[in-house]
Amino acid sequence: MTAIPPIRCELCVIGSGIAGMGAALFAARQGLATAVVGRTGEIIFTTGLLDLMAVHPVEKGVIWDDPWACIAQLVQDQPQHPYARIRPEKIRAALDGTAGFLGENGLAYSGQADRNTMVLTSIGTFKPTYRIPATMAAGIEAYRRRAACLLVDFKGLKGFSAAQIAATAGPSWPGLRTARIEFPDVPTANEVFTERMARALEASAHREKLAAAIRPHLQGAEAVGLPAILGIARPTDVMQDLQRWLKVKVFEIPTIPPGVTGLRLKEAFERGLRKLGVRLCLENKVFQAEANPAGGFRLHAGRSDLEEVIEARAVILATVRFMGGGLKADRSAVSEPLFNLPVYQPEGRDLWHREDFFDPRGHAVNRAGLSVDEDFRPLDASGQPAHPRLFAAGSILAHQDWMRMKCGSGLALSTAWAAVESAKTELKKT
Repeated sequence: MTAIPPIRCELCVIGSGIAGMGAALFAARQGLATAVVGRTGEIIFTTGLLDLMAVHPVEKGVIWDDPWACIAQLVQDQPQHPYARIRPEKIRAALDGTAGFLGENGLAYSGQADRNTMVLTSIGTFKPTYRIPATMAAGIEAYRRRAACLLVDFKGLKGFSAAQIAATAGPSWPGLRTARIEFPDVPTANEVFTERMARALEASAHREKLAAAIRPHLQGAEAVGLPAILGIARPTDVMQDLQRWLKVKVFEIPTIPPGVTGLRLKEAFERGLRKLGVRLCLENKVFQAEANPAGGFRLHAGRSDLEEVIEARAVILATVRFMGGGLKADRSAVSEPLFNLPVYQPEGRDLWHREDFFDPRGHAVNRAGLSVDEDFRPLDASGQPAHPRLFAAGSILAHQDWMRMKCGSGLALSTAWAAVESAKTELKKT
């Protein structure tokens, strides 16, 4: 068998979700030779919204307008939460740095520095978030003014109903009307898909046809809401073209994942990271890791068989939880399969879930994960760092329920920032 020449780097990030991509961004900007290995399934399930912190305490469902005040209260009440290990200015730098990077790579973001924004969802509810794609911003302003608004969906598109959105949001936004139209050049008998529509709208001719199909339904509307289909690489350009032809504001509404918003994030990160010199080993997973206590790591990766060998001086584990394979569950316990790290979890499986699936307190298993030290190094069974240059970031960390707290992207990016800073400090020692 021919030996595979290794990829050598200072830092290898395992995982290509938001935490993994964010860690690669921060590491590259710190001047570290960086590689990322991981499958991209996780990131395409994102809505494109960058949550910071919005709900605390979760059992009471209290929604905060000020995410920083929410974090301060959370840290006071739950000192084991990952946010408690990061200073607020570092959290802010991680979010602002990522939003700026994405904007430089075709995916502009907007939002207020010290306030959450309520965003219309695909079921007609309003979700609090911190940063929103610029293509959704006009919807925020239209809702604030309760402007007359046309919501559009498409024949053959499943999982997105303008009528349902209007019925749910109507009591607080009485100016909503709806229309269902055919997407240009797609036969009505066929199912249509958001990615296909978004790719089509990369061409100006299709944008003009879509505007022509919407125009007869305007009837005095001041804004038009569409599912998130306004292109992949240049969504702001697509939006601006439609606004020019329709002469009203246009905004997107996130669709049920997976969707275009996740693809945009994936492609924007990949474009930008390549420019920064990051080695992308995507669509692969690490299935074997060898750690030298006095040295670095040797990682074996591939789709099913060995395709790549990565030799790294430090590793950040950003493998998400169960969806990304960062954690595994069997009939008795939750485990971390790659480095065999101990997992903080309920004492028995019968304590994983509460009897009521919708219990407002959530389920204990949602807070399972890796315990870390102040430098975000996972702890071994004795409570000591498992390896001096092994770090962890993102949802694989213990003591947080990111989905219910509405802090997923903020948690991912800020812990990635902290892990990179710690990795750089440790690498300087040798």
